Amino acid sequence: MLKRFIAYYKPHKIMFALDMLASLLVAVIAIVYPIVTRRMLNDLIPNRKYQLIVVFGLVLLGLYFMRMLLNFFIQYQGHMVGVHMQAQMRRDMFSHLEKLPYSFYDNHETGKIMSRMTNDLMDISELAHHGPENIIISSISIILAFGYLMTIDVWLTLIIFAAVPFLIVISSILRTRMRKAFQETRKSLAVINAALESSVTGIRVTKAYTNADRESEKFEKGNSEFIEARRASYKAMGQFHSGTAFITDVFNVIVLIAGGLFLYNGRIQFGDYSAFIVSVNMFIGPVMTLINFMEQYQNGVTGFERFLEIMDEEPEKDSPEARDIGEVEGHIELRDVTFHYEVYDEDGNPMQSEEGREVLDHVSLDIPKGKTFALVGPSGGGKTTICHLIPHFYDFVKGEILIDGREIHDVTMESLRRNIGIVQQDIYLFNASIKENILYGRLDATDEEVIEAAKRANIHDYIMSLEHGYATEIGERGVRLSGGQKQRLAIARVFLKNPPILILDEATSALDNTTEILIQQSLDELCRGRTTLVVAHRLSTIKNADEIAVISGGKIVEQGTHDELIEQGGLYAELYSLQFRANTGEKYVAPEGLSA
Repeated sequence: MLKRFIAYYKPHKIMFALDMLASLLVAVIAIVYPIVTRRMLNDLIPNRKYQLIVVFGLVLLGLYFMRMLLNFFIQYQGHMVGVHMQAQMRRDMFSHLEKLPYSFYDNHETGKIMSRMTNDLMDISELAHHGPENIIISSISIILAFGYLMTIDVWLTLIIFAAVPFLIVISSILRTRMRKAFQETRKSLAVINAALESSVTGIRVTKAYTNADRESEKFEKGNSEFIEARRASYKAMGQFHSGTAFITDVFNVIVLIAGGLFLYNGRIQFGDYSAFIVSVNMFIGPVMTLINFMEQYQNGVTGFERFLEIMDEEPEKDSPEARDIGEVEGHIELRDVTFHYEVYDEDGNPMQSEEGREVLDHVSLDIPKGKTFALVGPSGGGKTTICHLIPHFYDFVKGEILIDGREIHDVTMESLRRNIGIVQQDIYLFNASIKENILYGRLDATDEEVIEAAKRANIHDYIMSLEHGYATEIGERGVRLSGGQKQRLAIARVFLKNPPILILDEATSALDNTTEILIQQSLDELCRGRTTLVVAHRLSTIKNADEIAVISGGKIVEQGTHDELIEQGGLYAELYSLQFRANTGEKYVAPEGLSA
């Protein structure tokens, strides 16, 4: 871990070296004051050398002015080194997050990820700057103070430093306890951030259902856990500081008693005694700095460990033999595909239980190029899972998925996904302009191509009715748009991408009937000439599909055209009958667990 941390210093090694040199000079200048004090008390003042008193004072003032400049450099440039390191870590983490598979985000809350990218990296930044600086200044100050005290009186110095082992023992005993306590604090803070992110994102639902009290209870639960975690960490920190502070207080008592006895017996002079007291305080100061630094050290190390937890997550990787698939025609085959989702506990560890897993059990499909293939069946049967496996969002346990006869493990994920367009029920739009959201389909598209895509998605006229047209900001997740407008923007995005393969995962299920009919016109235009996989919510929308597969319990239980499946009188016919009766107003009771 230390090697990985030090690696972030390399781009800033010159500035870091200058910062450490400045820290070294600050520590050296600090020892000048007791030297001057001793010389004045033992020589200059008793011998009335007033001119030298002024000279020594001016020299000391000049050194202090230099120390002021050095401290400014340390505080400014030293902190900037930490900021640049923090920025690089944030850049590395963001880049790594972009490469992680879907499964990572299935098991990690957004708020907790954000906590690691903000709070943790801030603590790492502070450690990156103050850590080496505090260690160098404090260590050199302690060494210089020890050396100078030895020149005054060896035995008195050894008596003083006899307390050091006690300080080290107490620090070692309490340090581990404090570190564990601060780790728990980090986890509780991440829980609060996750709860807050969820509550703020869902604030409209909360208001609609008047459940503010429920959200307050959820937040307060996390807040209480944070208080208890902080209580434990501050208790450990209090034990650490009080124990070490007691040892440092003993230093003053030893100096007072032993130094007084040495002075009484004439072993040392008054000037030596005064300089010794000043120098001992120079020693105690750096010791206290190191003690106080332990809290920052624990925060920084804990933060870096949590940073490495993200960085050590296995990213999506192409196989060594993977090649760019180029432009595809769109023939899709699933051969005996078996898949299950991993289930994780609260700490992110895989669970062995099969409970809660959605499974595909030896599924085989053949979707010819340019054809429309529909998937229907009860909820949880595996329809959306198939939609996720074809773009290789998840890796499957057994079987093969082929595009134009090439197994998807043998092609790069980027080239595979470049050929696939997806319109889902839950549309995600960025907090940007309409134009920027459509451009996400193909970033190098021209304004004319963006407008053409919007026209084909039947949203251009609406956009032009807005005051700022395509430059209109749509708010977080497209909050200023209706559901149908969001769907049209998503369709325009896919039009701009112009992929040969299209996946429609319940793309209109959240819309009312009127809006669905209008959107369906755009979808029909989008599907023309493409291999299309449709997950249907309303069976009436896929009556004209070239092939329909009914999936239940992870298996294909029926397959054929609409008329063929109706004639078979199986599950599809039952689902269709239920929906037909619902549309005509006839009352019915759906079988348990059954939905389209």
